[in-house]
Amino acid sequence: MRGLRGFRHIPGHGALAGRIRTRPRLLAALAAAAALVAGLCVWLAPGGGAPPAPAQPRAAGPPLTVFHAAVRPTIVPRSAWIHDTARDRPPPKYAGRVTAVVVHHTDSPNSYDCADAPGIIRALYTGQTEVRGWDDLGYNFLVDRCGTIYEGRAGGIERAVVGAHAQGFNRGTTGIAALGTFTAGQPVPAVMEHAIAAFAAWKLGRSLIDPREGVRLVSSNDHARFPAGTTITVPAIAGHDAGYETSCPGAALSARLPAIREAAARLQGLTGEALPPYRRAATAAVPVPKTPETAVVADDARPPGTQIAVPPGTSHVPSPGVVEAEYARYADRFAGVSRAWRPAAP
Repeated sequence: MRGLRGFRHIPGHGALAGRIRTRPRLLAALAAAAALVAGLCVWLAPGGGAPPAPAQPRAAGPPLTVFHAAVRPTIVPRSAWIHDTARDRPPPKYAGRVTAVVVHHTDSPNSYDCADAPGIIRALYTGQTEVRGWDDLGYNFLVDRCGTIYEGRAGGIERAVVGAHAQGFNRGTTGIAALGTFTAGQPVPAVMEHAIAAFAAWKLGRSLIDPREGVRLVSSNDHARFPAGTTITVPAIAGHDAGYETSCPGAALSARLPAIREAAARLQGLTGEALPPYRRAATAAVPVPKTPETAVVADDARPPGTQIAVPPGTSHVPSPGVVEAEYARYADRFAGVSRAWRPAAP
């Protein structure tokens, strides 16, 4: 695809508005094999030094669901479709976390070669920045019909970048746009559907969000479907039309969102019924998983690299402000890893 030829319009679908510190994946879990085989939960924290005394087990409380994150899918960096020295722009804006994934379609031709996807994204960028006058591409991420996910708006793949994709609801959401048109009767490629599910499972998992639940969003202006200040509850994976008067992401893709939510939940390791909104408060006690492959947890209160053997069933709660999670790999199984957790008070 060259330039803007073939597009029915530059996508935006309306008047779109233009720490947890990271560290390498905790592959040190492999070194914990001996303790894991012994049936102990191994807790990792940043730094070195002798392990502190094991935490004391607590009496079992009410059963709570153990929530898993999902592995980050492959995401092609922004540099694949643009040189960031091409133009100056203001620094990115960030939210505290991402609580919803907003799904779009670009309302562009479906018959492209996937090798041309970077050029198509560049054309979208050109239209939104040079024609509309935006400071960057509105979408945070994009996915082509072959299932390849691309970084869109600048600011960092793992960060909660405020995009320009959901008028009134940009803060705290991330937008992923399916390259193509998915109105009624247009098939949604299975690989594209899976890619959206994998992306959402990972992104929402970083905030401990079940993809099937409802989340609360507050409208930031009167240009959205709801007046400024209105609190709405939408699915954690929602179409653009949930908050704005638009046909985006198209009837065909909208019809696939329930299946995408279920697929994302499975990728997070969730089964059974979804919990109601905000069932998992940041201060709620969460039981330590009892199986070795989900027993690695980071604790920022201890020096980096510290390994702590904790009896299965010991309760821990997240330290203030901690909402993100990542994955460690052990024995070909993914282990949910939450950062900065501390023992619950007895």
